[in-house]
Amino acid sequence: MDTQLTLDQVTVGDALPELAIDVDPTTVVLGALAARDWRPMHHDKDFAQERNGTKHVFINTPHNAAYFERYVTDWTGPHGRLGKIQFRMKDSVFPGDTMVFHGNVEGVETDDAGCGWVQLRLWLSVGDKTTTECNARVAVPAREGDNPWKRRGDAWKP
Repeated sequence: MDTQLTLDQVTVGDALPELAIDVDPTTVVLGALAARDWRPMHHDKDFAQERNGTKHVFINTPHNAAYFERYVTDWTGPHGRLGKIQFRMKDSVFPGDTMVFHGNVEGVETDDAGCGWVQLRLWLSVGDKTTTECNARVAVPAREGDNPWKRRGDAWKP
């Protein structure tokens, strides 16, 4: 069973546990397929190398976003609800790479509607290189029994 994080368990400065994921060609292709991204640099190694000048196929933008979403909600538990995510891809992720996700809590607050919010600074590294930087705002239960997924209208202000 998944554990559920509540706002009182989060403090500014907390580090999220790292998440490491090994990437292979199938990982890249399935991510592109799921995003309906038919551009050949995400499934055709020859095209990626000859036309794009990269060493192999590489993870696309929606796939990168999905991994950040997974990282955040693995940490929050099933009631964590992303309100906003912004990221900047600085380099590509290729088969043979191990992606390592990192994060720190930068803010904790409760809004006027009683929704608990956590501001996160996240980053993805491959080896000693940061490939993507990310900021996320995620709602977590303000107390036991609260569920941000049930918030609607004025009670949900991402």
